[in-house]
Amino acid sequence: MTTSNTKYHNQLRTFLRILNEYPEDGQLSRFLPVFFRANRQMGSVDRRTASRLMYNYFRLGKASASLSPEERLFIAEFLCNSHSDPFLENFRPDLNSYATLPIEEKIRLLEAGDYDFRLEDVFPFHKHLSSEIEQPEFLRSFFIQPDLFIRIHPGREAFVKSRLRQEAISFTEYTDQTLALPNGTKLDQLFSSGKGGPEGIEVQDLSSQEAGSLFKPNKYEHWWDCCAASGGKSLYLFHQQPDIKLLVSDIRDNILENLDERFRAAGVGKYQKKILDLTKDPQPFLHGYSFDGIILDAPCSGSGTWGRSPELISQFKESRIEVFQRLQRSIAANVIKYLKPGKPLIYITCSVFKEENEDNVDFLVKNYNLQLEEQKTIKGYGRKADTMFAARLCV
Repeated sequence: MTTSNTKYHNQLRTFLRILNEYPEDGQLSRFLPVFFRANRQMGSVDRRTASRLMYNYFRLGKASASLSPEERLFIAEFLCNSHSDPFLENFRPDLNSYATLPIEEKIRLLEAGDYDFRLEDVFPFHKHLSSEIEQPEFLRSFFIQPDLFIRIHPGREAFVKSRLRQEAISFTEYTDQTLALPNGTKLDQLFSSGKGGPEGIEVQDLSSQEAGSLFKPNKYEHWWDCCAASGGKSLYLFHQQPDIKLLVSDIRDNILENLDERFRAAGVGKYQKKILDLTKDPQPFLHGYSFDGIILDAPCSGSGTWGRSPELISQFKESRIEVFQRLQRSIAANVIKYLKPGKPLIYITCSVFKEENEDNVDFLVKNYNLQLEEQKTIKGYGRKADTMFAARLCV
């Protein structure tokens, strides 16, 4: 065996070892750093290769389930690479010879061959997709790594772009403040940062930014971001209209601590904060409150973001869709009553499932006397971004 062959066989053995140790319900983004810390003999190239193989393997979803992990990995490498791959050439030169084919032709080749491969098996929940989603294009997107998107704070556009050019980092400009960067770009090394993250920018997916176009805040209005998490959408709201009053809430205290750090880094100091479980009536904590706008970025399956965490495709149970739908309806019922007449509820999910999206909007319109002003499925596939859903409803 040549030195080159030995290298690729070692890479395969490392992959199989990691896969064997990886817990079925784990998150790759958390598991891999722990594994690498416990195996410090692995160099940076070895770590990058192992990460790539693991992520590509899970991009196959539940397709080719009858094959061995090795064969499934080779198929995933074939689909995820647009150029000749030395690793794949070592094990499956027959597949690697077609490496430069368009993804549509690769899929046809696999479906016609003895690979137990069907595109619809990659994402076996396709019957639940929102009506506006083009199924084949969405499913093919799982074999393409999403980009890293940033939103630049107003007034910092020239500095951020100059810094990126200075470091020879390529970027795509969607708007003056929205850039797409290669995934894995080390932002903390490019921009001075504190605990809240790099200064002058926010990491925020392209589709999440487009969902913010439904906010439309006015001066001196009182808004509530009721499932605020780390506050990305609240910051976008502030950047649209700095002269608002804002309440942020979440059920998780540690998440709100992260929000505090992020707000401090962004120079936002005036806001209220509450820890609330919105599956219960918040009246004891919100007595006397009323809002000119409520952002409900609802807890959801996250299925529109699984291009970034493809291991979740294999872990997700179809029965969870209904669980999330009930949760979202419960929260919505508890927050709608705090809207002033004629004011908007902005309902957002990062899900591609109709039960969490259009079906919930129809339910809210029918049962809570809301009027639908606008709704849209924000298609990230084809743009290396997440896919989301957003609706603006008024009392």
